[in-house]
Amino acid sequence: MPTPATAMPDAKTLLLCFLRSYLVGAAFNTRGHQNIGIVFAMEPGLAAIYPDPRARRDARKRYLRHFNTHPFWAPLLVGTFLSLEARIARGTFPAEVLRNLKDTTVYTLSAIGDSVFGGSMLVFWSLTTCALVVSGNNGAAFLWSLMLFVSLQVFKLFTFAAGLREGLKVLQRLKQWDLINWGEKLKLCNAVVLAGLLWLIWPHHQHVPRWTLSALLLMLASWLIGRFHVSRIFLAVCATAAAFALPWADDWMPLPWGF
Repeated sequence: MPTPATAMPDAKTLLLCFLRSYLVGAAFNTRGHQNIGIVFAMEPGLAAIYPDPRARRDARKRYLRHFNTHPFWAPLLVGTFLSLEARIARGTFPAEVLRNLKDTTVYTLSAIGDSVFGGSMLVFWSLTTCALVVSGNNGAAFLWSLMLFVSLQVFKLFTFAAGLREGLKVLQRLKQWDLINWGEKLKLCNAVVLAGLLWLIWPHHQHVPRWTLSALLLMLASWLIGRFHVSRIFLAVCATAAAFALPWADDWMPLPWGF
């Protein structure tokens, strides 16, 4: 029989859970990775859903196993899990299903987060900000970074609320966003932005053919990574070897290749 439970936590408790989701990696460990952090984030909500300490302890154990995902997804997962725990407490969702579903969802979102956020969006953020700074638009660079930072917080709050409201249905919404393909397109965009950044910092007016060749090679490398998933480490090693091997490398590389 399900343990008697209260309704969904109130707004103050939910806000506390949302803020705690920012600390999901604060107690990172080699055994459970982010497991302590996810329990810490959910604890106020679990206390409201399960007034009985024994039932709350059983719920807490469901998250003390291995847990690791991209931190940008932490609010979404905290909201989704709290929604499911409320249903488990009411007896409308089996706790056994959550164990397997949790691992599948967490690892899938981790892979998407590493590709879209870590490998695309944050790189775009860095490159565009650097381009603005190098071009002398410091004020625009600050406003651009501030806008992206605020947008990220809005995204986290929106996904947290969506997870609370929709539960597992939020995964279908994420599928409709087609984030993987958007991430691949953004990687190609990053190659274009990087070429523009090189235009600003390299002496392109003195070495137009070589600059054009290097920019085209960078865009080709981005396309190979996005289309054929060629190892970025392999391409970086090839580029470094070429820079040392080509006799004219020092003429167009503004870096101290020699010591």
